[in-house]
Amino acid sequence: MTSATAGGTAPVPPARTRKSVTGTRRTVAVLFLLPCLVLLGALVVYPIGYSLIRSFLNQSGDGFAGVDNYKALFTDDGIRTALKNNVIWVVFAPTVATALGLVFAVLTERVRWGTAFKLVVFMPMAISMLAAGIIFRLVYDQDPHKGVANAVWVGVHDTFAESSAFPNAHPGRQSPLRPEKGGFLTRQAVHAGQSVSLPLVGVAPDKMPGGAKKAVQAPSEPGKVTGTAWQDFTRGKGVGRLGQVDPGELGYPGMKIEAVKDGKVVDAAKVRDDGTFTLSDKADGARLRLPASNFREPYNGVDWLGPSLVTPAVIGAYVWMWAGFAMVLIAAGLAGVPRELLEAARVDGANEWQVFRRVTVPLLAPVLAVVLVTLMINVLKVFDLVFIIPPGSSQDDANVLALELYRKGFSEDQPGIASAIAVFLLLLVIPVVWFNVRRLRREVRR
Repeated sequence: MTSATAGGTAPVPPARTRKSVTGTRRTVAVLFLLPCLVLLGALVVYPIGYSLIRSFLNQSGDGFAGVDNYKALFTDDGIRTALKNNVIWVVFAPTVATALGLVFAVLTERVRWGTAFKLVVFMPMAISMLAAGIIFRLVYDQDPHKGVANAVWVGVHDTFAESSAFPNAHPGRQSPLRPEKGGFLTRQAVHAGQSVSLPLVGVAPDKMPGGAKKAVQAPSEPGKVTGTAWQDFTRGKGVGRLGQVDPGELGYPGMKIEAVKDGKVVDAAKVRDDGTFTLSDKADGARLRLPASNFREPYNGVDWLGPSLVTPAVIGAYVWMWAGFAMVLIAAGLAGVPRELLEAARVDGANEWQVFRRVTVPLLAPVLAVVLVTLMINVLKVFDLVFIIPPGSSQDDANVLALELYRKGFSEDQPGIASAIAVFLLLLVIPVVWFNVRRLRREVRR
């Protein structure tokens, strides 16, 4: 084929099949992409579209409900609690995990076994959310003998404020003691040279302190007040004499005895292993008091999974898992920081804190943004930990949107509201993703 020109005819080049930038024919490229596009449409586009349509239908799906399902997001108490908890999650969980990751990444550069430490911190990422939930359900157990958190907490507490070994001790029949402000007070004043008997009951034999010895009747001493505080109980019917020390009965070691005159403590002593105690002549004419501290209930730690602390407790489990993820990404970014900039700051007189705050952190800002945004997207859909860790009594207080979606859709048979929650979650994620995309584009332009 030719075309006429002023100087004659010139050949026209044959039409060419258009190719992509990489040289691949577009038809071939589309054929290769088609399976992925089909899967993307079936697994992503279709569920989103169906959820959007279903969110405007009633619960049976055969009638139009308008925006009633979306109104429920802000009127239903369960959903409102879930929304409030999601805000707490988004604000605190990514921030704490990123901050810990930053600290770990910086510190592991300065220790000899940094790689081993990173491995240990990152290891929880290899555990599934389900397994982590079961682990932390045990960690937060209320019983200090089972739960690690309360075992540590009780140990620290008892170091500074030891719990009583006799929380259930109380006077028996015909006792010389009467109740007084959580403790017990003798009915009559005592005098020097007198031996006083302070019988108590109510402590099971297997709950007596290990140092308790067989009780003995304290001998009287001139110028002093002596006495015995013991468990006035002997096993066996008709065995033992009431108000008297019998063989086999144990003393109350460590119990505090106070001598009180006119409302003031004039002397005090602690009961020995055999139940005996001795007060000076200051106790002459005073009444003996067993203060309430002797009968304080043992400290059982914190109710980690109670209504007030359950959300922070679950966030703690999440941070335990994801701080290693943040550390690895930040450590990779830290490896690319020019060392000469850090050295220049030190040469200029900056201390390590100033180098960290004014040089290291600003240079790591892009990496920190990636970690923070990734974790924010992740916590918006957190489900497993909230479903496993809280007990049934406090799961409502730990509720989040993903868990409420599951409840509405499968437990309460309200698919319309469940679809509205799913669309709402998608709308919450979109701004975070959009911010991340914009930041990545700016990085590419640089």
